[in-house]
Amino acid sequence: MKNVNGRNSEYDIGDIFLKRYSPRAMSGESISKSELLTLLEAAHWAPSASNIQPWRFLYALKGTKDFDLFFSFLKEGNKIWCKNGSALIIELSKKNTDDGKTNNLRSFDSGGAWENLALQGTLMNLVVHGMAGYDKEPLMEKLKIPDDYDVELMIIVGKKGKIEDLPDNLREREKPSLRKDLNEIVFEGIDGVKQL
Repeated sequence: MKNVNGRNSEYDIGDIFLKRYSPRAMSGESISKSELLTLLEAAHWAPSASNIQPWRFLYALKGTKDFDLFFSFLKEGNKIWCKNGSALIIELSKKNTDDGKTNNLRSFDSGGAWENLALQGTLMNLVVHGMAGYDKEPLMEKLKIPDDYDVELMIIVGKKGKIEDLPDNLREREKPSLRKDLNEIVFEGIDGVKQL
């Protein structure tokens, strides 16, 4: 058994998987464009079915008009803590392949790209937090996202901050979450279907 970051794993996996989590406390310090592009470089090396690479990323650094626009799409509960972020990223996925066929694995592949980005952020000691709490329709409309793309998630990136700067209701959540036991999600062979 391994214990890292208050998390236990049954098997000897790499520490990065136990270190990565989605904190909210950010300092408000800026990050460089180079730091942000390093995260996106990691994302772009994710596995992809048939190497289609359906993910696309739009980003805005804090202090730009685009950051304020991207910020406006967040739900109020996320605005409370995202105000101290350094960059916002919108991950899109292309719905169809280049030859016009529906890409049923686009969200799956885009999730892999997100995970690469999140792990790279952990390696760089940055806060990287993916969010579903945004208003999709205004985002699609105001940014004029083409019909053949869909929004997968928004991501806030920043430098680590102090837990004390978060509202009380978020402080208690500012820790790595645990996972179900392995035997609750992994089953052997056809007999495993009965355990679902």
